[in-house]
Amino acid sequence: MKFEIERNELFQNSQENKMTFEQAFERIIKFMNLDRNGNFRLMIGTDSQVHDKYTRFITGIVILNEGKGAWACIRKIVIPKRMKMLHERISKETSLTEEIVSMFTEERKNKMIDIVLPNIYRGASFTMEGHLDIGAGNRNKTRIFVAEMVERIESMGIEPKIKPNSFVASCYANRFTK
Repeated sequence: MKFEIERNELFQNSQENKMTFEQAFERIIKFMNLDRNGNFRLMIGTDSQVHDKYTRFITGIVILNEGKGAWACIRKIVIPKRMKMLHERISKETSLTEEIVSMFTEERKNKMIDIVLPNIYRGASFTMEGHLDIGAGNRNKTRIFVAEMVERIESMGIEPKIKPNSFVASCYANRFTK
């Protein structure tokens, strides 16, 4: 079976549409430069929703300065197929998160680290997380995929987060999948 994927390589938020990744990255740098002494968490996560004739995937990028605000954007991808198999969908969500994480090259990560580095001894920090819309609880159907997906995120050199700590996937991105 052949199907076309509607890929929107552009990012958007409530203020801007059609941002390239480079533009989104520059917004992140601008946000971080507002408080070079901040505690920054760069979080990336994907959620999906199966609709009648397609499955919508939303990947969120959030840069949070703990206690002082955040900047965020999303990317939407629509696959014109009902992806009913849970493992297939969770794996695709993880792949889309990995894709965005890989756009944060060493050079880009170093640019973010360089913002806080002079202020590390004053409490500044920077971490990068991959948020997975899965949970380990007994009642969670995705619990059997936790080890596999967590390992995939860890292999990218970032910290994996699962429910209830994966709010970029389970809350922010989820809002836009409907």
